[in-house]
Amino acid sequence: MYRSAITVQCILLLATALAGQEWPQWRGAERDGTVTGVDLPAAWPERLTRKWKITVGVGHSSPVIADGKLYQFSRLNDRESIAAIDLASGKVLWRESYAAPYRMNSSARSHGMGPKSTPVVRDGKICTLGISGILSCFDAATGKRLWQKEFSQRFRDTSPLYGTAMSPIIHDGMLIAHVGGGSGGALTAFDPATGDEEWSWTGDGPGYASPIVVQIGGVEQLVTQTESKIAGFDPGSGELLWEIPFKTPWVQNVPTPAIHDGVLILSGLSNPTMALRVKNSGGGWTTEKLWESEESSMYMNSPVLSGGLAFGFTNRNKGQFFCLDASDGALRWKGEPRSGENAAIIRTGDTLFLLTDEAELTVARVNGERFEKLREYSVADTPAWAHPALTKNGILVKDLESLALWGW
Repeated sequence: MYRSAITVQCILLLATALAGQEWPQWRGAERDGTVTGVDLPAAWPERLTRKWKITVGVGHSSPVIADGKLYQFSRLNDRESIAAIDLASGKVLWRESYAAPYRMNSSARSHGMGPKSTPVVRDGKICTLGISGILSCFDAATGKRLWQKEFSQRFRDTSPLYGTAMSPIIHDGMLIAHVGGGSGGALTAFDPATGDEEWSWTGDGPGYASPIVVQIGGVEQLVTQTESKIAGFDPGSGELLWEIPFKTPWVQNVPTPAIHDGVLILSGLSNPTMALRVKNSGGGWTTEKLWESEESSMYMNSPVLSGGLAFGFTNRNKGQFFCLDASDGALRWKGEPRSGENAAIIRTGDTLFLLTDEAELTVARVNGERFEKLREYSVADTPAWAHPALTKNGILVKDLESLALWGW
């Protein structure tokens, strides 16, 4: 019994050591691509060590970590599947799936059948939004399905043209998701326990962007890109506070907004990256564009901020990393062109992890003077469109069908 207790304790300690800060939703705990509690090596090794690799199915949904467990949402055997995985060993603890027929738009066929949306874990529940717009909630400990909703009786299209990609958020006890598609939709708050609707805004259909909750002018706001707008809402009631028109070619509003010193940083395909100040003038909310940068236009990438600098990946020049000054939009540097179609960026302390869709991982220093690469690694043999997640001393990478933990 004593040895068994010691074994259990060691397993728990290992899981805690691997987890670091939790990564329970899209782009981490604060939805900004940053994480703390990661142990980095004094010198980066020539190669990373693959701890384990398992088949999980196709899709761009990123792995999430909560309460010492890893969760992956994917399409497996033509069913949307959510699995709980032991972080230390890669062993599947439970898996739940459901039928999710979906016909991919021919223009996005190379991206696969999804899902693209990342789950959110909170208070013992994990909630998913499938590529066709099926919204589900599961018990995070057992995988038991608590409730599920599909919206074909409410909307002609239950997902945007290229499939649902927005990742839901749980805030103040409400699950917020933008449901519907190109012919109409609703930004909606649900009770995570029951699936009951709390509020709904039907002013526009969903884009592919995911919302953030931030303080602007002392007021808490949910900010997101919809199908044709950028807008801010009262997250408690769904009241629209402000909006501006924002359109991209082929209706592809994608990047997650970022915030620097109370100013929103936004971008989109064939649009400059811009800084938007939102103010309450007493008679209502107004917006003011402070700067814009044509050179750093972003398509699918969402930027990461550090020390007044914004690090991102532009689709210009066939893919290029960049750094700009978040206060005035001045371009600080650009990386090599032809780096890929897209990239995901994570920051911990003064270290950046930059993963392209070609599964090339660059470790770099936060530096406003030059692109200071520390080491480059190849971490998969197939495309890696999903956003990675950092653990205590490793990185989780989801490629075409597999999930792997790489350590240093």
